[in-house]
Order: sequence, then structure tokens, then C-alpha cells
Amino acid sequence: MNPPASTLLVLAAGDDVAVARGDIPEGQSLNADGITLTARLPIPSGHKIALRPVSAGHRVLKYGQTIGQATRDIEPGDHVHVHNLDMSATNAEHSVRHVYVPTLPSSHRATFEGYLRDDERVGTRNYIGVIASVNCSATVCKHIAKTFSSERLKGFPNVDGVVAITHGSGCGMGAKGEGIDILKRTLRGYADHANFAGVLLIGLGCEVNQLTPLMDELGDRRAALKASLIIQDEGGTREAVQRGIAAIETMLPIVNQCRRTTVAASHLCVGLQCGGSDGYSGITANPALGAAVDLLVQQGGTAILSETPEIYGAEHLLTARAASADIAAKLMERIHWWETYVQHNDGDMNNNPSPGNKAGGITTILEKSLGAVAKAGSTGLMGVYHYAEKIDTRGLVFMDTPGYDPVSATGQVAGGANLICFTTGRGSTYGCKPTPSLKIATNTRLFQHMELDMDFNAGGIVDGVESVAEAGERLFQLMLQTASGSRTRSEENGLGDNEFLPWQIGAVM
Repeated sequence: MNPPASTLLVLAAGDDVAVARGDIPEGQSLNADGITLTARLPIPSGHKIALRPVSAGHRVLKYGQTIGQATRDIEPGDHVHVHNLDMSATNAEHSVRHVYVPTLPSSHRATFEGYLRDDERVGTRNYIGVIASVNCSATVCKHIAKTFSSERLKGFPNVDGVVAITHGSGCGMGAKGEGIDILKRTLRGYADHANFAGVLLIGLGCEVNQLTPLMDELGDRRAALKASLIIQDEGGTREAVQRGIAAIETMLPIVNQCRRTTVAASHLCVGLQCGGSDGYSGITANPALGAAVDLLVQQGGTAILSETPEIYGAEHLLTARAASADIAAKLMERIHWWETYVQHNDGDMNNNPSPGNKAGGITTILEKSLGAVAKAGSTGLMGVYHYAEKIDTRGLVFMDTPGYDPVSATGQVAGGANLICFTTGRGSTYGCKPTPSLKIATNTRLFQHMELDMDFNAGGIVDGVESVAEAGERLFQLMLQTASGSRTRSEENGLGDNEFLPWQIGAVM
């Protein structure tokens, strides 16, 4: 990277483009990577400027990797974006070459203050969940949860709240197949989550996703902290609400007895998300999160990389770190599944960069993916999981999810994530009860503009006042503080009650 005084950021020797540190006016004289050039057009902050000529049809390099191919001749000083750069075929070599699995002596072990559950898992929050088996019971769940306002919970200071987990599915779907399997897996993962000290599951009675089989599949939990009811059996909506309120009131004194205790950082399971990405995401916030992930893995903790469409074109960087050929093959199987899935639905993998991504300087999915993979740090890839599968491997793992953040994070939480780290360049305000969500800004301007929504500023990296390693260490400490009970901005703003969004696959009938 260039010295802080430089107007341009060159990310790897030999790159065809540099990134504008700030807005560059047309005609400004620039110097980068030993090259002197003049901006031929205005270059917005975070966007790319050509360092050298690239002929139409030839690949364009950024991060030392191909991000697409020129659709017309590009001259030094040109703005490089959607008007002259497009997707190119992904043909990177896939091979298992190196697995880095760091360890630390016990004297260097980090800790946090968490809720140690009866099954030895650790929660970072202490909620009661009211979970719908079907959309038809969603209103009852919400009415029950709404009853337990902060005023009503004043007598239970160790209870973080009562959360309604509702969704738009559960019926009008096949009784078998991938669609209902995913829904059941997701609901089971939430009902068993360590951040829920107690759970109440509610069904209508006639839905495809029957409540009794779901209850039978739940993990061990004290009988007093696991309840269910069926609206049709209770005699209707009002009766079900009153019965549900009574069930929660029974749980509250027990949940309030839970206390935080000192536990090893190895109990942290962090879901990695990026949303509203911009041209700085792959330079600041994502690498800083990757550095924090390396520190977490050193501690024996777990990090979940996801959003399969947003690693597309960069998957070779992960297969090269796979702990085995089977793990690499499993990742590639999911990539190929997505290629077929998108084609079947008349889609395009390069459709992923959103209008906001493009406005922020990201042009192709290859460019976006190279930046997104930086969240995963540098350690070995130890496992690949289907959506909402229980994560039972330590270290860096991958979960197959869509790129849509609420759907992706829902799968991660169902898999056991007790903390979410979410990088953003455009300004996502995502909350995720029962799991706290840290918002990491890619640039100082965003952090200052949305300071009541952002938890961490990675912009010091592009400002030249902080290294990636320094930002990663600072972020890791914030992760421990948050896991210990420090409230995130989204929690302070009351977000997270409406973001449960399981992946829906299959026909709605």
C-alpha cells in the first residue's frame, strides 16, 4: 500500500488499477506505483482509476487478481467501472496447498464473561424466545413478546428480553424435501441457541410444519424452560396469548437467576457478514475483520464465512487453505450448485453487486468476492456446512448461504453463532436478536455520518493512521467486550426483532 500522503491506493504490485482515497477531479496529476498520470474524468472516492493501458478483451488486475475484463480500450487515468469493465470467466486453479492452524500457549488465552448453559455451550445474551412454527402463529408470538416490555421486565434485570421469532413460511409447502428441511433446521437451531435461556414454541395446529416433531428434535433443556402450545387446541388466538404469557412468566424467575461467568474465548462462534459494501470494503473493514478472525482462531474459537454468491470467483483462495481435499470438494460442490440454481432461475452470478455496491466503486462479483473473502483471515478452512447446520468444528468454517444478509445471518445464528460481525461501506443498520451484531464501517466518513449505528471504524486504515493488524486487534477486543455484555448500536436502537429470515427454497403451493 502507498504511503498515507498518496491520493491513490495500489493494493498489489502489477495491478492495472488503483483506488481513489478521496474524490479526484478531472485533470488532477497523480503518481502511484512509480507511474505518473492524469485523471481523464472525475474519480469518486473508493472507485478505480487505470494505471496502465488495457486493451479490450484483456483481464484487469486488482489485489493481484483478475476482477474482470475490459469491454473497451482503457487508457491510464480512465475511470474503470461498469462502462468499461465486465465479468470474465472464472478459471482460477483450485488446489489444496497449505493449511495454517495457529495455536497459543495457555498463558495467552483470552476470556469473556458469558452464560454457561447446562450443556456446556456459552451464550453471549440471556433472552427468552417465542418461536412460530408457521406464519399463522406469528401474530400470537408477537403479542406475547410485546407484553414483556422493558417496564414489565424491570424486576428481572438479568433477562435481556423476550423475542418473537416469526417468519412467512411453515405451510403451503411440501411435507418433505429441501425447503421444509431447511426451515426445520433453522427453527431447531434457534430454539436450541445458547442465547435463549428459555423457549416457547407456538403452532396453529393444521400446518405442514407440525410442532410435535419439532419439539421432539430439540436438544436437552430443563423442562421449565421449554414449552409449546397450539392455537387451535387452546381455543383460539386470545386464549393462546394468555397461555403463552403465563408460560413466559413461569420462566422469568429461572432465567433471571442466570449469571455471567468467566469463560475461554474458544466459546465464541462468530458469523462473518458484509453488506452495503463499497470500494473500501476489501481494503479496510474486511481485512481488519480477517485479522480479528485469525486472533479468534488462535484462541480456539470459530468463525463462519458465508454468502456463497459473494465468494464466487475467489473460491480458489479458500480451497487452497482447505484442511483436506474433501473439504475443498465440498465447497466446490456448493459453488456448482449455485451456478445451476441461478441458471435455472434465469439469473446471473454477476448480478450480485447491488446498485449501492456499484455506487461505492465495486464493479463485478469477482471484485466483490476478492474483498469479501478477506473477512476469513489467513487460517485453514476446517469445514463446509449446509445452510443452518449445527457448527461442530473449531476454526474457520464455511456455511452455504445466499448473499442476502438477513437470510445469511439467520443461517449462521441457527448454526450456533453467538456474535455477528458485519462490515459495511454504505451503511447497513442490521440487528440480529438473539445474537448481538457489531457494525464495522469501512471508512471514516460513514462512521461519522452514521455514528449512532456504527460500532467500529476501520477507516483509519485508508486514512493511514492505523494498520490492518492494529485494527484487527482493536476489533478482537471489542468482540470480547460485546460477548461480555456491552451493548451494540443495533441493540441500543432496538433493532433485531424482525430480521429472522430463513432461506426459502421450493414451490409455494
